[in-house]
Formats: sequence, C-alpha cells, structure tokens
Amino acid sequence: MKVGEWFDKNRLKSSSFSNIKKLVELKRKQKLTISLVIPTYNEELRIGKIVTVLKEKLLNKYKLLDEIVVVDSGSTDKTREIAKKCGAAVYLDSDILKKRGNYRGKGENLWKSLYITKGGIICWIDGDIKNIHPRFVYGLVGPLLTNKNIYFTKAFYQRPVKKDNGTAPLGGGRTTELCFRPLVNMFFPLLSGFIQPLSGEYAGRRKHLERLPFFTGYGVETGLLIDIQKKYGLKSIAQVDLVSRMHKNQSLSELSKQAFAVLQVISKRANTLGKFILVNDIRRKIRIIKRNVHDNRIDYKLINSPIEQIQRPPIITLEEYREKFKKEPKWVYV
Repeated sequence: MKVGEWFDKNRLKSSSFSNIKKLVELKRKQKLTISLVIPTYNEELRIGKIVTVLKEKLLNKYKLLDEIVVVDSGSTDKTREIAKKCGAAVYLDSDILKKRGNYRGKGENLWKSLYITKGGIICWIDGDIKNIHPRFVYGLVGPLLTNKNIYFTKAFYQRPVKKDNGTAPLGGGRTTELCFRPLVNMFFPLLSGFIQPLSGEYAGRRKHLERLPFFTGYGVETGLLIDIQKKYGLKSIAQVDLVSRMHKNQSLSELSKQAFAVLQVISKRANTLGKFILVNDIRRKIRIIKRNVHDNRIDYKLINSPIEQIQRPPIITLEEYREKFKKEPKWVYV
C-alpha cells in the first residue's frame, strides 16, 4: 500500500466508533478483553479525572474496558494514591519483572504493562490529558474491533498551544515537525503520512505487540512505528482523529531532550537497516544550554544531560511472560 492510498483509506474519525454498545457487542462476539494503561509520573492534577471519567463511562456503564491500570515511575506526589482511590489498579514500575531490572521512562512502563495486564487489546493513553473524553479510548479500540486487518491504531488531533493572548488552535507537536518528520521523510518515507506520530495515545492487539521490542524512554513511539510497519506492513496501522488534546506544553529544553531521544532511535534503526551508516557509537549525552536571568543579565551554563534509549526485547521472549500467558517455547519467536 502506497503512502497516499494509506493516508486516505486508513485515516479514521473517532466519531465513527461512538456507538459504545455496538463496540461492546463486537467485543463479546470476538471473546476479547480490553485493558487501558496509563503511564504516569507526578500527574496528581489530572489522573483522578482521567480515571473517573473513563471508569464511569467505559467500565461501569458500558463494559468496553475490563481493567484500568496505572503504571507509575515513582511519582513523588499523590499520583498513585489518587489513581487507586478513583478505581484504577496501580503498579510501581520497579515492582514489575524485578529480576529484569528497571529503567526510568515511559517506554519501560508500556513494556512492563504487557506483563501485568490481561487484555487481548491494550490501549495506552497519557496521564496529563486536560480534556479527557471517552473518545480517547473508544476511538482507538473501535477500529480493532471492527476490522480484523488492523493491528495497531495511532491517535492524531489538534494540539492547542497556550499563548499570552489566549490559546492558538495549532502549534503543538514541535518535536514532530522539526525532528521526526524531516528524518522519517529521509530514512523511513512510509511513515511520512502520520499526522501525530509521537502522540501518546495508541492501541494494539497483544499478539502483535508482544513480538515487538520497546525502547524505554521518549523514543518508544518512534521505535514502535518503525518496527510495526517493518514487521506487519503499513496497511495494518490506522490513525484516528480524536479531535483535540490539551495538556501542559513542554519547555524548549525538554523538547530538545525528546528530539534527541527520537534521533537516537531513528539513527539506530536506520543504521541497522544500512540506510544511515554511523562510524562511531550513537551519542548518549546531549549538551543543553541553560539560561538564567539575574538583574537583567543573562547567564549561560552548558549542561551535559545523559539520554539513552535502552531497547527492551519482545516481551514474548521472556520465560516468565510465556509461562503466565501459556505461550509456546522461546525458539518459536527467535
């Protein structure tokens, strides 16, 4: 499938899946279970509303979800307490698969969530969404329930940016436009049709996700898109319009770190495939210039910030995972 054809055919609207009763019936007929996972780190301001809204609509009123799980990276605020009080099952990332060690990062939480959830379909959303709505879930799982040939769904939306004179409807996704998009157009052009490739909301079928490696940090979305397209083809992915997503916008220094992580992953994959040959090792540190204003004077400081995207193996290669989910021996997958 060519990119233009895919862009038109596999670009869907969340409103097409707003009949939740119908989705529940499809889920029942297919004998599927669905897990919602929210990776968190210091999200006490948002997590309560997110869990409450989705639990009331999609687990209590309708049985679209079978569980809501929060995987936390060691929050120092009340994220875990609030999430638990609102009805989510809460896990600390370092308590999952202890003998496999622990790395700080969103991708680590997603990878480990495959072990502690039960769903045949896994839906992931971020924990900082201000305008949470059930469409963030039914819009992503809907295509998986209605089309057996779709293995993975990816959200896109408008991302308003807060400005001094109000809110601009467009302007979010700076890392996407300035880093991801130019690089994939150069090295992975089949991914050039994704509107929000780095969005934190996506869903997939366990039987496919468990066969993919996961990068531990900001680069997880980039790695998943590259690997899913390579392994299953572009036609297995759909992108879904969730209308709008509001959250706290990151500072330029934080965006620089995110972009560096994305660059690491694209470099690793391009290097492996012979598209981009690196003579030396991929850098694991980024130099950030910090600016401080004192009495109308700007001081500059150069800071070395380590950022390394550790690659976790496909979780199905772990013996404890295969035992838990009664999977075939390791040699089948390697």
